Amino acid sequence: MEKWIIYAIISMVFAGITSVLAKFGMKNLNSDTALAIRTSIVFSIIIANAFLFRNAFTEIQGTTLKNIFFLALSGITTSLSWIFYYRAMKEGQVSYVASIDKASIVITLILSFVLLKEPVTAKVLLGAGFILTGMVILIWK
Repeated sequence: MEKWIIYAIISMVFAGITSVLAKFGMKNLNSDTALAIRTSIVFSIIIANAFLFRNAFTEIQGTTLKNIFFLALSGITTSLSWIFYYRAMKEGQVSYVASIDKASIVITLILSFVLLKEPVTAKVLLGAGFILTGMVILIWK
């Protein structure tokens, strides 16, 4: 199995655990306070990983403004996603919120085809169709 697949599976497991733990943790907090606490922990771990174990100081010196611009935009969209995810999770069922949130893969696929020129395959389209169908079933009244 390729290394990236192993990383993706590990990510999937932790992402699945994350929402349930967050729902427990936000019991007596509003969604924004809960997210601020969580994000502080995430920030600390990411900084430690990048600067202590991954030689980030050297890489940052060689980066471009274009890289920083796109990473900043990604940070903004991540923040907005997390803010609304936590608000939805505070009010709704984690199983529904997480499933709807994961339908974001459809947006990712469309953008990867259009902007990154990644190949469109029947396998990817079928998978995206199943994800989209699942989301529609969940939100159908």
